[in-house]
Amino acid sequence: MNTRANLPLYSSLLYQEARSWTEDLPVCKNSGIGLSTNAVYREDDHRQEDHEFEDQSFHIKYNDKISLYGIFDGHEGVQFAKYAVDTITAEILLELDGEKSDKEVKQVLKQAFNTVEKNYLEAIGDKLAEKASLQMEIPEDVTPYEAYQKYPAQIEKLKTINTELSCGTTAVVSLIYNDRLYVANVGDCRALICKTDADGVLKVIPLSQDHNLSNEDEVLRLVNLGMSLKNIRKGFRFGNHENTRCLGNYLVKGGYKEFEELSCASAEPVIAEPEITEGKLLDKSYRFLMLMSSGLYRSLEDATGTTSVNKEIAQMVVEQFRIQSTLTGVAQAVVDKVVRIHHDAYMSRTGTERAVVSKREDITLLIRNFNFPLPHAISPVSCPSVNFEMMQQREESRESTQEDSNDTIDSKESTVDSSQTSTEKSVLVSAKTVKPYVDFSNYYAEVEKARINGDLPDGIEFF
Repeated sequence: MNTRANLPLYSSLLYQEARSWTEDLPVCKNSGIGLSTNAVYREDDHRQEDHEFEDQSFHIKYNDKISLYGIFDGHEGVQFAKYAVDTITAEILLELDGEKSDKEVKQVLKQAFNTVEKNYLEAIGDKLAEKASLQMEIPEDVTPYEAYQKYPAQIEKLKTINTELSCGTTAVVSLIYNDRLYVANVGDCRALICKTDADGVLKVIPLSQDHNLSNEDEVLRLVNLGMSLKNIRKGFRFGNHENTRCLGNYLVKGGYKEFEELSCASAEPVIAEPEITEGKLLDKSYRFLMLMSSGLYRSLEDATGTTSVNKEIAQMVVEQFRIQSTLTGVAQAVVDKVVRIHHDAYMSRTGTERAVVSKREDITLLIRNFNFPLPHAISPVSCPSVNFEMMQQREESRESTQEDSNDTIDSKESTVDSSQTSTEKSVLVSAKTVKPYVDFSNYYAEVEKARINGDLPDGIEFF
């Protein structure tokens, strides 16, 4: 039995060598992850990374009734994302011993996020004291330029500490507990689930909310804290990122009074409180779950201008299910396709238009399959088929009467267009048993006739 005493101790958020607690947990075989590092494009078509890979993830099957999945999109370094992975995983799994009600499970998820924040604040005390000491060495009446000229060592050290204090992460965590699915998130990582309706039509349903200034509920929360709606509508960054919720990042939480646009708030405007979905009972209509960092859908939006990015990513996943032999292959193929689309958009644009797609962030996509067909699986599992033909007919009928509805985070459901090409149809057919197509009965009759007449040639053994 794992206990908190078994967990590694973190005296600092900047640990690098400590072994992750999650490394010893069993991986869920019904899931796969695709990854791509960030990139900055250059005129000579060479690419380079802008920073280290800051995404972290896990996909765990703890036991027969508990599975846990998560993606953490770090900023200003990967240290806090690594820290959050272990802290949240431990808090959730160790608190789920025994039977829990729906309300209790949601409380476990909420408490896990809060514990990350609490541990973080306890861990940065020394850093805050060091920052205060350095600031006291620099007179208040000097300009920034003068300070850098007279106190270069202190200024450089302050920059390093501020970077460490601004390290944080957005997160989306999905828990399957007793066949019920729960999702908790802060920031702009997304969770989507695909399911079929009574007619076999596949739909994609968002299970998370983006916590940024496009979210009206978040705007209202900030206004209630005393922030100016006019300034909010103009759009601004919360220090070093655009999210109204995240884990970590003390610089824009405990230090929010130092930011002009945030200083008027009566309490911390950027919070770590997660939004949690009700437990959904997983029946046969649920086909697969997708968790993704913002780099995936934003890259596709930047490159194509799409307003239905959830729908398009779900369609890519469906296409790869028909082709790939593993779930990791499915996830990686989708990531690779989005990366190619983004790079092609850069190559096709000129001048100022290139600035929109001149770089992209880290990308992570996690897919958890429930019962969606994977025809070329190394160990195929019998799954009920999806009525793709019906899906195509429904789409054509809908398009003839109205425009396609946009797949936004606020929409409840969006139909996935899954019309098949001839190649895709042949893939589905190949999964079925194919009868022999050559009739050897005449051959065997002639061999037997020659045997009786003694006309079989020498040196050849006939069966």
